[in-house]
Amino acid sequence: MIEWVLLILLVIVLIYLFWKYSELRGEIETRARGIFEKWRTTELETQANEKAQLLFQNWMREEERRIREDAIKKSEAVIKGKVTEHLIPFFPDFSYNPKDARFIGSPVDLVIFDGLNEGELKKVVFVEVKTGKTAGLSERERLVKQCVENKNVVYEMIHRKSEKEE
Repeated sequence: MIEWVLLILLVIVLIYLFWKYSELRGEIETRARGIFEKWRTTELETQANEKAQLLFQNWMREEERRIREDAIKKSEAVIKGKVTEHLIPFFPDFSYNPKDARFIGSPVDLVIFDGLNEGELKKVVFVEVKTGKTAGLSERERLVKQCVENKNVVYEMIHRKSEKEE
């Protein structure tokens, strides 16, 4: 009989230990899953941040390169325009004598004294040289054009006395 009691006690202890083992195993799995999820979230965020940083740096490099190329193109266009303004009197399709042209630069590029070199001044021409597809007049250039078209042009002579005459 003692053997049966011991056997029953042994079975009860085994059941109790199995039950505790199951509880601990579930708790360990839950903790492990929580630790894994925390690690996974942190790792994904880290990878996402690193990828975002790389993408942003690549975008910045590309954008800087594009801006530099655009600046170079615009600078080249400005330089070509300035050179053209100076050299236009020597182009074959320039309809005036280059010796009659005077470069001013702003607010008009050239003033042409048509016929002055031959001693017979026919007219004074204000010329604005434009290069490029969308070249339009600036506000200042438009004002000069309107003034000339409205014949608001005057010739003045300023005589300054020299120091000896004073």
